[in-house]
Amino acid sequence: MSMYIQPEYEVIRNEQRCINCRACERQCANEVHFFDPKTGKMNTDDAKCVNCHRCVCICPTHALKIVRSDDTYKVNANWSKQTINEVYKQADSGGVLLSSMGNPNPLVSFWDKMLINASQVTNPPIDPLREPMETQVCLGKRTAKIERDASGKLKNTLLPHLELKVPIMFSAMSYGSISYNAHASLARAAQELGTYYNTGEGGLHKDFYKYGKNTIVQVASGRFGVFKDYLENAAAIEIKMGQGAKPGIGGHLPGTKISSDVAETRMIPEGVDAISPAPHHDIYSIEDLRQLVYSLKETTSYKKPIIVKIAAVHNVAAIASGVARSGADIIAIDGYCGGTGAAPTRIRDNVGIPIELALAAVDQRLREEGIRDEISIVASGSVRSSSDVVKAIALGADACYIGTAALLAMGCHLCRACQQGKCNWGIATQRPDLVKRLNPETASKNLVNLVTAWDREIQEMMGGMGINSIEALRGNRLMLRGIGLTDTELKVLGIRYAGESI
Repeated sequence: MSMYIQPEYEVIRNEQRCINCRACERQCANEVHFFDPKTGKMNTDDAKCVNCHRCVCICPTHALKIVRSDDTYKVNANWSKQTINEVYKQADSGGVLLSSMGNPNPLVSFWDKMLINASQVTNPPIDPLREPMETQVCLGKRTAKIERDASGKLKNTLLPHLELKVPIMFSAMSYGSISYNAHASLARAAQELGTYYNTGEGGLHKDFYKYGKNTIVQVASGRFGVFKDYLENAAAIEIKMGQGAKPGIGGHLPGTKISSDVAETRMIPEGVDAISPAPHHDIYSIEDLRQLVYSLKETTSYKKPIIVKIAAVHNVAAIASGVARSGADIIAIDGYCGGTGAAPTRIRDNVGIPIELALAAVDQRLREEGIRDEISIVASGSVRSSSDVVKAIALGADACYIGTAALLAMGCHLCRACQQGKCNWGIATQRPDLVKRLNPETASKNLVNLVTAWDREIQEMMGGMGINSIEALRGNRLMLRGIGLTDTELKVLGIRYAGESI
């Protein structure tokens, strides 16, 4: 039945500009372009195009452009073209629809419906170019007791912390879902920026042990690549209980992406699908989670903070309260717009709640229970700009994870075909000929530039608020105002409407 589906995109070639250099043919892993020796011209198979724009970018004469097909079915407000095509696909295959990256549907973005307050007279703004601004963040428990030694000097009773020079980290992306060069880029950038990158659930390649001081390793339900050296060569350990793009289910990395190097790192057979179960089979309660938290602490001599990552779901505040009592030092909350290498389309697009609402609900619940200082909060799930970071911190986060934004900085064009393993930009692939297209030196520099630019913008926005430190911004909801929000949404977010007096 796939014959019923017309190509989603059309490749338009300017015949007057095309010089038949065949660069597009060599560069396209999807085999869209091909040379016809009979006509002496380049042709295309539009059905294979994913709109990654590789050919458009490398064409030396700018002869190519890609447009969305204007072919339509009979107009039906209830049955869109996408819905009809998805029915055809499943009728043809009998399989689950898979998608990558975040939810692309036109859903509400609460970031865009919040405005940042500014100071003017009685509380004057601060000029970050001339006055000190503090964007360094420490993640971990804040409940150290004040103790002194026999000479009266303060003892260091702080539990293990993560020290970030900027309130931004690179979120979990496993080796296997992304390439060796992509992981190298993230690791190098994290080291230079004084922040951290997350290995995801794919283990840690031995070449990256040297970046251990800037590495967060993940323990997921599949336990891929988890052993003592893996845990020791990290600054922190993250237990993945859930993910924003696919709450309530496990993970799946196709066997086509399990190269020999990936197989060795994950400790699984080469070429075999890596399927992690939905639950951890040793965790069915907060007490079970506590057991794993302290097992990991014991294994690493209580020297590393433990993060628990959960998906944003309707009862997230209650879950977070339990996590805070499990002994974890940091909780990472991933919203429903978070990206992924591959997820069932229906789950990605319909399960979970926005990170903004989840974050505000968790922060409020922990404050009401008097345990907010027991745990730090990291927010993730479509954090797209420095202003999103500022708003997240004002809602209660200590720092943010970024994933898709980091991929874009490395060259990703958001074609949402990661699950195919044919990434023309060398990011979401294991094919050696494609991997080498991503230069880790260039990509890491771009990542550093992005986070550096965001850090400067964060300082400017904080200065405009009359705030000179991230700590003073954390949970400071007076600095936010809503616009176009309902009373219920304002209540959950804990902010006032724009123009409303205190």
